[in-house]
Amino acid sequence: MEIVTKRFLLRDFVESDRSPFLDYQADPRSQIFYEPSEASPENSTRLFEAFCIWASEHPRLNYQLAIVQRREPYVLVGCCGLRGKGCDAGEMELGIELAPDYWGRYAYAIEVGRALLDFGFRELRLDMISGSTVSANVRITRLAEWIGAEVVAIRPGSTWMSERGWSEVDWRITREQWDRRTTA
Repeated sequence: MEIVTKRFLLRDFVESDRSPFLDYQADPRSQIFYEPSEASPENSTRLFEAFCIWASEHPRLNYQLAIVQRREPYVLVGCCGLRGKGCDAGEMELGIELAPDYWGRYAYAIEVGRALLDFGFRELRLDMISGSTVSANVRITRLAEWIGAEVVAIRPGSTWMSERGWSEVDWRITREQWDRRTTA
């Protein structure tokens, strides 16, 4: 599975991605918006292995892809995905995670987000793409606003969020909303 953008190749994970993935996952900046129990090398290893398994499933319910620069040195800059497990038919959940060294750089998340939304709505024929984030994650909030997503719920979130004064924000965008956004 591959999606090509101007600067990136979004593709299934391969074994050579393991080390850079685990390295950026271990960066304390990466862990700030995760539940403490999820911020461990063991959890990151489990995630990597799950991503590789998902790539071979038929039918495929989850697309979790490596974000790799298209030019040398072909660096892994993060991961992204559309995940359908647990979602209603015609809906998937979008997620984008950039390695901390690439946060806020040259609209990387916008480029990746646009490619995933196009893939989801045009190739997979989804009706809706949703997402969820910690209220303090302003980068994702800006991305959701940029794509034209609407906030559908704000919840207290789990204890670790509440202890920090954060909540959980759910958003969604429909195919019709995306089509209006991209043809305007």
